[in-house]
Amino acid sequence: MSDGIESLVLEQIRLVRAGIGDIKSEFSDVRVSLGEIKERLGNMEAQYVSVSRRLDRMDGDIQLVQRRLNLVEA
Repeated sequence: MSDGIESLVLEQIRLVRAGIGDIKSEFSDVRVSLGEIKERLGNMEAQYVSVSRRLDRMDGDIQLVQRRLNLVEA
């Protein structure tokens, strides 16, 4: 490799390393731990399941009302 190309490659590597260092410092400032993130995600999943079950029950109730009002075929 010529000296010009080699210096360009080294410069790019230094920039990449500096960028990675910036990212690391930003994430080290984050106050939320990985365990807390997993816990929050688990809570969100449980809430989604709860809402989904409620919607399923509501759908059944709506179908029952429609049948009783003769809005749909029984």
